[in-house]
Amino acid sequence: MKTAFSEAGFQVVEYAFPQSSVNTRNDEALTTDLAKHIMQEDADAVFSFNYFPVAAIAAAACKVKYISWTYDSPSVQLYSKTIAFPTNYAFVFDSYDVQRLQGMGVQNVYELPTAAANYDAICPSERERKAFSSEITMIGSMYTEEKHGFVKRLENLDEYAKGYVEGLVAAQKKIYGATILETGLTEEMVRRIQKVAPIEGHGDGYETAGWTLANYFLARLVTVEERRELLESLSEHHEVTLFTPSPTPNLPKVRNMGTLNYYEDAPKAMKCAKLNLNISLRSIVHGIPLRCMDVLGCGGFLLTNYQMDFEKYFTAGEEYAYFESREDLLDKADYYLKHDKEREQMAQAALSKVRSEHSFAKRLETILEVTGL
Repeated sequence: MKTAFSEAGFQVVEYAFPQSSVNTRNDEALTTDLAKHIMQEDADAVFSFNYFPVAAIAAAACKVKYISWTYDSPSVQLYSKTIAFPTNYAFVFDSYDVQRLQGMGVQNVYELPTAAANYDAICPSERERKAFSSEITMIGSMYTEEKHGFVKRLENLDEYAKGYVEGLVAAQKKIYGATILETGLTEEMVRRIQKVAPIEGHGDGYETAGWTLANYFLARLVTVEERRELLESLSEHHEVTLFTPSPTPNLPKVRNMGTLNYYEDAPKAMKCAKLNLNISLRSIVHGIPLRCMDVLGCGGFLLTNYQMDFEKYFTAGEEYAYFESREDLLDKADYYLKHDKEREQMAQAALSKVRSEHSFAKRLETILEVTGL
């Protein structure tokens, strides 16, 4: 993105943003410091990946445009009421969040799908090709790491609430392209869940306890079960390689390669796989996950669960393939692994599309058009 701004004629000044050590929602000292930098640099605009209320407040105080591009999900800070500041231009990759926020009266939110860099220079060596080669590769969390302890907290639910949540999760696993998690949580169920997984409200946002529970807790729970079940089924028939932070003792036939450097090694793994699998985190309702765009930008073949936003930008069956159920996944994995030429032609068609329409330079063109910079 820095390169895209520079090539468009902008001078880029970086601000060291300590987002892991401070409160980026309402830290007064951070907001003041950022505002000072904006004025010292006489900036025309502030840009960040993901939305940060402190940046919005600082930019508004300095009367300059704040451009954010959110690619994470869920993003609770995106629901801060500061999002409605007239100096904001909030670009979001998932059209579902855009529609939701616009429905709340926030008009300065715009859909902008993820993008891919040019990965031509990242070439696996012969040794790396042997290490990364696989019929099916998936890169992503299984959400069983210690930091995702919310899953264990849900085990302490009372029996009625546990059965209710299990039923809601089971139903959501069968539905792609829509979410029923938040609407399925009654006020009574929210209270029961909060007894074992309390939610601290910020008091300055559009998000509700039900939204937070649905997107930060239940969506991950659906994803935990779905990824395990689908990978297990695939591994019964095919060579499956997984890059993930956690051990997977419940997937004995899956080759767990641990973590890998996403910027240096992930493109190599994507290029070496016959089939790259995406099973979206279920808080991403319509959007194209960044991992998918990177797979296509590497010239890899992508098989993903159905995501509605794909229909706007790519052609299924020509540039990628999607599945809508476990059975559909198994059938399509079998088919495309047996049809090398068709699979490779689709991957090349997608790569061509990404280079012409989904580069960071193209995304910046849209940003400049909308913001008038």
